[in-house]
Amino acid sequence: MPVQTLSLSIATRGFTDIHDITSQVIQAVGKSGLQNGIVTVFCPSSTSAVTTIEFETGVLNDLRRLLDEITNPERYYEHNSRWGDGNGYSHVRSALMGTSLTVPFVQGRLALGAWQQIIFLDFDNRPRQRELILQLIGE
Repeated sequence: MPVQTLSLSIATRGFTDIHDITSQVIQAVGKSGLQNGIVTVFCPSSTSAVTTIEFETGVLNDLRRLLDEITNPERYYEHNSRWGDGNGYSHVRSALMGTSLTVPFVQGRLALGAWQQIIFLDFDNRPRQRELILQLIGE
């Protein structure tokens, strides 16, 4: 099966900055020429995540609020004591949510639900330039 690897660059603001990357992943599948297979979206970062959600302001705010409740940035994190960078909470959020997502595509179309978008979340405590890796496997 052919494998194609692409990258996607995203400038973020940090602090749980959320980006809908669905259209970029759709474009990657279209450019690949593959009809059936899987696409994996991976961020080589320990302070960000990739998942699916309905990209709607209310649920995005709900997600941010819940993450603040679970991993409050003001809480003590040993990581901050060791490194002094203040982003211990962002590492925990990344570990909880995960840094990759695999989505099947059938007849050249992502097999997402009607209200399901692919999102990238940057949890770090500063703006970043992120490079996502998209790897497509299929026929």
